[in-house]
Amino acid sequence: MQPQKSLFAVKSYEDVCADGEAGEHKLKRVLGPVNLVALGIGAIIGAGLFSLTGVAAGENAGPAVVLSFIIAAIGCGLAGLCYSELASMIPVSGSAYTYAQATMGELVAWIIGWDLVLEYAIGAATVSVSWSRHLVELFDSLGIPIATIIPIGGVNVNLGAIAVIVAISLLLMRGIGESAKANMAIVIVKVAIVIAVISVGAFYVKPSNYVPFIPPNTGTFGEFGISGIFRAAGIIFFAYIGFDAISTTAQEAKNPQKDMVKGIMGSLIICTILYIAFSLVLVGMVNYQALKGDSAPTATAINMTPFPILKVLVKFGIVAGQTSVILVMLLGQSRVFRAMSADRLLPKIFSDIHPTWRTPWRSNMLFMVFVSLFAGFIPISVLGEMTSIGTLLAFVIVCIGVIVLRRTRPDLPRPFRTPWVPVIPIAGVIVCMSMMVALDIGTWIRLVIWLLIGFAVYFGYSRRQRGGPAALPHPAE
Repeated sequence: MQPQKSLFAVKSYEDVCADGEAGEHKLKRVLGPVNLVALGIGAIIGAGLFSLTGVAAGENAGPAVVLSFIIAAIGCGLAGLCYSELASMIPVSGSAYTYAQATMGELVAWIIGWDLVLEYAIGAATVSVSWSRHLVELFDSLGIPIATIIPIGGVNVNLGAIAVIVAISLLLMRGIGESAKANMAIVIVKVAIVIAVISVGAFYVKPSNYVPFIPPNTGTFGEFGISGIFRAAGIIFFAYIGFDAISTTAQEAKNPQKDMVKGIMGSLIICTILYIAFSLVLVGMVNYQALKGDSAPTATAINMTPFPILKVLVKFGIVAGQTSVILVMLLGQSRVFRAMSADRLLPKIFSDIHPTWRTPWRSNMLFMVFVSLFAGFIPISVLGEMTSIGTLLAFVIVCIGVIVLRRTRPDLPRPFRTPWVPVIPIAGVIVCMSMMVALDIGTWIRLVIWLLIGFAVYFGYSRRQRGGPAALPHPAE
């Protein structure tokens, strides 16, 4: 029996790029810079824009929630710069998993790949449950009552959540080009709605609502004042999550060396501008004190205008926004597991590419079933608590990866270079680690349990497939 490879064996840059272009694992390169920016916007803008803004303003920052959006954008921008460097120099699907393989070795790569399930698959399930609820609200506003949660055999089944997961999964199986076109159409609609709300609301802003711009701290950390601004930034940070999914499509970009940077940073910049403008208008229309405890702050603001149709448009925008979020999350998950399967860490079924569609269709089908079960039968309160920490851990790994590759392979071509290394990556690590530390103990316990399950799979299956210094074929090949 051949000796086991080291747990921290690093896959060379040359091997990573070569494997990505292997015939049986090759994906279709059809995505241009506009498609990539749209994918980023599709993943970032969801229901959070319409709800988190009011929560953060009413309970933490007041009108200074605008500054909180800027701080959160800076935190994401630090990670985004690091993602841009690695995505441009390693144009292979797999995102943080692939970057970890090339910088910190197999075990770390497995940990981050397994952890990304919490962001992508569980995240898609979480959003689908919320999508189902907002669909009901949209139809109610149109006077068409519908039900998406149906009792079956004494169990409440969320058929709406299951339906959207199945529909989007079938679209993803059909092809990346078709999926990108559908996402583009959805993004155009939801951005137009956001701009419409901003444009109309700007005429109903009361300057007095901006005073005081930074309300004095109440004596409790996080309740207004400077600490409130940073606490709100921590809440708002999660409204930016999703841009990293762009890096999972590097192998499907026409010119990844240039376009990945445009997609990642372009979508972040556009969403930041929209977020800042939206928050500025919202707190200008409604006094921040009236937003505390308001579960529908955008509706409260719209009530101050003579255009109730905007309420319907906002609900439509939320449904559209969440549809594109689900699409990008399911897309990202299948690409990460495709990369892990190509490395023989997961069964070959996850990297099987359809001969005509050129998509990992069997992987999409498996996740359709897996995510549908979670979305249909598990309450959103449980799902929502599992989705945040995986993203932050991925950001940390990517930031560290930039520093490691700069030291170990300074000779490699870098179409885009993160500025001020190691200052930018270290700042990104600090910001993301601070966010992780602020999460509750329950989230950490669930992360540990999930990782223990991952270790069981790795040492029970993956290591057996990866044994020996030579690359072994899949058993099914």
